[in-house]
Parts: sequence; structure tokens; C-alpha cells
Amino acid sequence: MHVRHVSLVDFRSYATVEVPLGPGAHLFIGPNGHGKTNLVEAVAYLSTLESHRVATDAPLIRFGATQAIVRGAVVRGERETLVELEINPGRANRARLGRAPVARPREVLGTLRSVLFAPEDLALVKGDPGARRRFLDDLLVQRQPRWSGVRADYERVLKQRNALLKSAAPVLRRGSRQRVVDQDARASALHTLDVWDANLAAVGAQLVYARLRLLRDLRGRVGSAYDQVSDGAGEARVTYRSSLEEGIAAALAGGAVPEVPELVEAFTGSLAAARESEVERGITLVGPHRDDVILALGEMPAKGYASHGESWSFALGLKLAAYHLLRHDLDEDPVLILDDVFAELDSGRRARLAEIIADCEQVLITAAVPDDIPASLQGRRYAVARGSVTPGDDPS
Repeated sequence: MHVRHVSLVDFRSYATVEVPLGPGAHLFIGPNGHGKTNLVEAVAYLSTLESHRVATDAPLIRFGATQAIVRGAVVRGERETLVELEINPGRANRARLGRAPVARPREVLGTLRSVLFAPEDLALVKGDPGARRRFLDDLLVQRQPRWSGVRADYERVLKQRNALLKSAAPVLRRGSRQRVVDQDARASALHTLDVWDANLAAVGAQLVYARLRLLRDLRGRVGSAYDQVSDGAGEARVTYRSSLEEGIAAALAGGAVPEVPELVEAFTGSLAAARESEVERGITLVGPHRDDVILALGEMPAKGYASHGESWSFALGLKLAAYHLLRHDLDEDPVLILDDVFAELDSGRRARLAEIIADCEQVLITAAVPDDIPASLQGRRYAVARGSVTPGDDPS
């Protein structure tokens, strides 16, 4: 799998740009702030419908424009498919596949698979649980796009349930510090809550089950990738920390993958046990939105104990493991994107990374200066400056 051509209109810093691509390594070199990351961000957006840098679409639109267009010609085997996305802040985005409109943008998911590693991914090791949950859920969607719908369903049910809990929670009496309860609102919320509990348990159990299966498939690959990048500097371990009750949570941390009905039952029991606390606080305390992925080097947690170099290697190992898992699932290579990665690595890790990615079908790499890229990594070079992308000579 590779992208043959990318076209952008009013995306980030680009009024318009056409970039020819193809198999092999592509090196986008230019000063910081001139648009290298914007370009590879657009390619990743074609794959995931999300930005790795911002949570909303508005910053993706060039200043003064009302919408952005991202197009990519995706080649898989002998077949080429044009993916077109129209980004409309404040309105529904639109998409085309092979020039034909689709009902929802998420219908293009799966046409292009990619794995992107960027400086922001250091948060996978050093940041809050949300970054690690998003890593898992994004990879689920890359493996099987249908999980995008399950993920959206869970977020919808969670939002509704939280609104109910807030209506039942005690509030401060005006002009005093005393917390009081609106008894009518509380009674109505509690009457409805059981229905939403069942919905949350049903969808949440599916999401947890998918995450557990994913971690089971990913765990060995993470250890292997970290070993390659770090040259055997330690054992990278990954476990799942669940918000379900202690007994089932311990089993999940040990690598167990219960079937969905068992998880629904555990979910339902955990929600019942947490009901009083949830009503008091006005928020859902049980579910995949409260879970975490624990990263460890040997017996020590990576967060707070790993050095800067070890943290970079671990984050990179996670992304390389995701790449190899997708390669195994699809029986073809996803597109690998490395945004300003080599500048953060020492010479040994640079050389090992260059060796690891040498056989990838397509790799997109950004760097501020040519010296950041190991001499052993050959590819087509592009000069990026002030919103223009100029292809150089192809060394092959």
C-alpha cells in the first residue's frame, strides 16, 4: 500500500499544493514552521480522519479560508482509489471515494492505513491515560474500521449517562456551602439510569474486549520493537488496568481475555457497586473511558522512571509494533510516517531505526536538516519552504 499523489487546498499553511509520491522513502526537509508536519499530517488525516496535533478540525483550515480539501491517490496492489475529504468546521465534513460521495466520512476508513510517530507521542509514556487509550482505540479502527462506530456509540451513551448523573447529583444551595438534592430530578434520573447502565455495559464490554484482544496481539511485538530500537537495553512490558471491580480487573491485568457476556456481567456489577459514588459525584466512574495501559521496563513503570531516551524508545516501539501488527493483519504494508523523529534519537538509535524501516513499502519522513537522517537511509528528497514543496532528484 502506498500513496501515489497528495493534493491539498487551504489545509494548514498550504493554499494549494500537489505532491507526487510513490513507493520507498520520502524525505521532506526544511526549516521548522515551514509546513513539513502539515503535509504528513494531511496524509495521516486521510487514513484516520483525525489530527495527531489538535482535537478539532478548525485549526486545519488555512487562515481566511472556510474549508479545506485533502485528496490522496491510494495504491493497493494493482488498484488505485482516490480519497477526497472536505473539512468544514462547524458543519458536517464530507467525503468521496473514487469520486463518488459517501454517506458518512467514516466510510472511507480502511482505504488507507498508516502509522504515524511524532514528538507528541512521547505522551504515550509520560502523559495521562487518555493518550494511551486513544492509541489503542485508533489502532482498533485501523485494524477493523467498524470499531469507529462502536467507539462513537460508547461516547454517545456515556455522554447521556453523565447528563443523568449530573441531574441527580447534590448541588450547592445558593448563598451557602450546603449541598442539597433536587428530589424530583433525582427520582427521574434514577428511574432512567438502569436503562443507560445496560446500554453502557453492552457497548463498553465490546470495547474492552476489543482492547484486550488487541493488547494480546500487540504485547510481544512491543517487546520485540523496543528491543530492536534500544539494542536490548531492557524488557518492555504492557498490561491493561481496568476500572471494573478488583477481581476481574486483576484477571485482565494478568492477560485474561474474557468473552463479551462475561465482561457485560462484570460491567453491570461494577456499575451497581459504584452507583452511590457516581450519583454523589455526578460522573461515570466505571468503563473503558477510565481504564489505562500500564507501560513498564522490567518491573518498574516507565512513567516517572524511564530516562528520556528510554521513553522515546518505548513510544517508538509502540508505534513500530502497531505497524507490524497491521502488516500482519493486512498482508500488506501500511504507510509509515516519521515526523521529526530522527532529531530526537542518538546516533545508535538512528541507525537501528533506519535499518528497521528499510523494507517498508512507503515511509514519509520529515527533518529540519539533512544531517538528522542517517546516510544509510536513501530516498527521494523534497525541499519544504514557506508553503511550497519542491521534489528533488530520486537517488534510485
